[in-house]
Amino acid sequence: MTYILPALPYPTSSLEPFYDKATLELHYNKHHAQYVAKLNETVQFFPLLADYTVEELLGNLYSLPSVFRSEISHYGGGHANHSLFWRSMTPFNETATFGDLAQAIPNTFGSFNNFKTAFTDLSLGIFGSGWAWLTVGTDNHLNLRSTPNQESPLLVGEKPILCLDLWEHAYYLKFQNRRLEWIESWWNLVNWREVSALYVRAISGATLGQIYSEVTPTLGFEIAS
Repeated sequence: MTYILPALPYPTSSLEPFYDKATLELHYNKHHAQYVAKLNETVQFFPLLADYTVEELLGNLYSLPSVFRSEISHYGGGHANHSLFWRSMTPFNETATFGDLAQAIPNTFGSFNNFKTAFTDLSLGIFGSGWAWLTVGTDNHLNLRSTPNQESPLLVGEKPILCLDLWEHAYYLKFQNRRLEWIESWWNLVNWREVSALYVRAISGATLGQIYSEVTPTLGFEIAS
């Protein structure tokens, strides 16, 4: 399989003012693209991986030859993490969850506001570069998790449905070192329709390939080129 940079589901200017076009384009065209290129370099000599999606690579990492696990974790994680990051944002201000997730979040965290506060605190507490996640665990319960660098919850059997990139390249042009401002701005962009769809697939017993293969259309925009 040749891994590709996924098309953005919205124009690069459409997340303004919450996420500026300059940062988004640098983040997408340089940083994410580099992870894709390095992942392809890593797997090109291993035809046994030809049918694996990047999520399946990460979910089955410890069954793969140990010689390139570190590279798969880093470059594959960089690709999968960013792919989820883009699809879990939208230009439309969706302030509510949908369907089963609308009940699962308050059941787990007490209320949506409790969840939002816990996720924000988790994001602020990450030392250095990393990610904050909402995941579905092996028991189908919702979890909050942080990972360093480009590590993915898929490595420990959890299925991520929402993530926030807390590497400085994700926000530094606009927010400099003001991480809280970036987090607060990002909340205005969460695509709850997509996150809710991912949750339903994750608890349904679908394979990793099935969970992440479809993207819920962003109504009103054609896929950006």
